Amino acid sequence: MKIGIIGAGAIGATLAQRLSAAGHDVAIANSRHPDTIDREALSTGARAVHASEVTSGADVVIVSVNMSNVPDVATLVRAAPEAAVIIDTSNYYPLRDGHIPALDDGQVESLWVAEHYGRPAVKAWNMITAQSFTERATAPGTAGRVAIAVAGDDATSKEVAMTLVDQTGFDPFDAGSLPESWRQQPGTPAYCTDHTTAELPGVLNKADATRSGRRRDLAIAAVIERSEAEGPVSADYLVRLNRAIY
Repeated sequence: MKIGIIGAGAIGATLAQRLSAAGHDVAIANSRHPDTIDREALSTGARAVHASEVTSGADVVIVSVNMSNVPDVATLVRAAPEAAVIIDTSNYYPLRDGHIPALDDGQVESLWVAEHYGRPAVKAWNMITAQSFTERATAPGTAGRVAIAVAGDDATSKEVAMTLVDQTGFDPFDAGSLPESWRQQPGTPAYCTDHTTAELPGVLNKADATRSGRRRDLAIAAVIERSEAEGPVSADYLVRLNRAIY
């Protein structure tokens, strides 16, 4: 498939590397010049392109940007072919300049994103840390393989996303409709806790929207304090922290 990735941060860069290694024709762009994209992201064949080109002719568009940048990239997403599958990896966090309009503490984040894109969207790769995404990919059938929830309303689009999740080294788990994707967002027991397919249904069901905001903020504060004191935190630390808080 021809895949366009908008956003070349840690998740976007790893997606480019893994999906091109799986045989897909991958183009990746950021808000700057193609030359600024990390060469590691291109090491398995992905191409760095200008943002204006990234969705041209794409079968799949993956958006991996900070949520505050969603309105900025919406035009690019809308320019993709009508049949393109749109996959979003963003998460809601408190913004320094205030709430995003019409956003209710993460519960309708995915619907807000889909509205901006003017397309049905699938939520995937949002519930794993960049560290775990880099370090914990394994082959299908590996005991203890980490699962990634995939939520969406279009069955065909969701099936495509689940296939791609598997190709990036994780078990895809059908997490239901897009409105239910709040269960895999910050502050919930499934978020950045690296559970298996067998464990994930129970973890998703434990999500409590009335408590998720407080737990999200506790996790952010703990990570900031630890990283300021000791430097970058490990995947293991993040998973243990999130499991303890949630």
